[in-house]
Amino acid sequence: MNLVIDIGNTVAKVAVFDGVSLLEVAYDSNRNLEHLSDIYSKYHFEKAIVATVIDLSEQVLAQLALLPIPVLWLNETTPLPVVNLYETPRTLGYDRMAAVVAANEQFPGKDILVIDAGTCITYEFVDAEGRYHGGNISPGMQMRFRALHQFTGRLPLVQREGRELPMGKDTETAIRAGVLKGMEYEISGYIVAMKHKYPELLVFLTGGDDFSFDTNLKSIIFADRFLVLKGLNRILNYNNYKI
Repeated sequence: MNLVIDIGNTVAKVAVFDGVSLLEVAYDSNRNLEHLSDIYSKYHFEKAIVATVIDLSEQVLAQLALLPIPVLWLNETTPLPVVNLYETPRTLGYDRMAAVVAANEQFPGKDILVIDAGTCITYEFVDAEGRYHGGNISPGMQMRFRALHQFTGRLPLVQREGRELPMGKDTETAIRAGVLKGMEYEISGYIVAMKHKYPELLVFLTGGDDFSFDTNLKSIIFADRFLVLKGLNRILNYNNYKI
C-alpha cells in the first residue's frame, strides 16, 4: 500500500494506492492535515510520498514526522521515469511533472500534451521518447475572474455559476463569457497548434476546474481528475528501493 500526499495551494489531497490501483482520495486542510491519522489507521501502508507547492506549517511537519514508514519527499533531485529537459528543475512545480509522468505511463510511446486547469492553467509536453520538454503557465479560471475585479475600478467579482451566453448582454454575462470563452479558445488553440506539429498527439485534461467545450478533437482528449496523484504514485514506485 502506498500513501500519496499532495499539498496544493488551496487543499491537500491524500490518496491510497494498492500498487497502481487508486483506492481512496480524501481532501484535507493544507495547513494541518487533521484527517491524515484517520486515513493512515485504515490501511497497512509500506511507503509514502509527499509533494508540496507551499511552505509547510509546523502542524503539517509534525503530522508527517509521525509517519512510521519510509517517506519520499519529492524535489528536483528525485529520480524520474521520464527525461526532464526543463532548464530550471528546482523551480518546476511537482504537480506539472507528476501529471506528465502519469500520462506517459498510460500511453508510453506517444506524444502527449497535458493540460491542468487549477489555480493556474498549465500546458506540458512529453514526447514519444519519454522526454519532457517543458510547458507554459497562464491564469486559471478564478484568477481571471478576480483579476478583472481587482485591477479595475468598477467591474464586479463574477462567479462561475450563472447565465452563460455566447456574447454578454450585461456586465455579469460579458465577464463570464469572456473568461470561459477565453479559456476555451486558449485551450483549443494549444491543442490545434500542437496537433499540427505532432499529428499523433494525445491530450490529457486534469485539474480542479470543471470545463467543457465543443471541439472536433475530442477523440484524442482524455479526462483524468486524479492524474497528478497517479503520477506521484508512479514516482514513488519508481523509487521503491531508494528511500
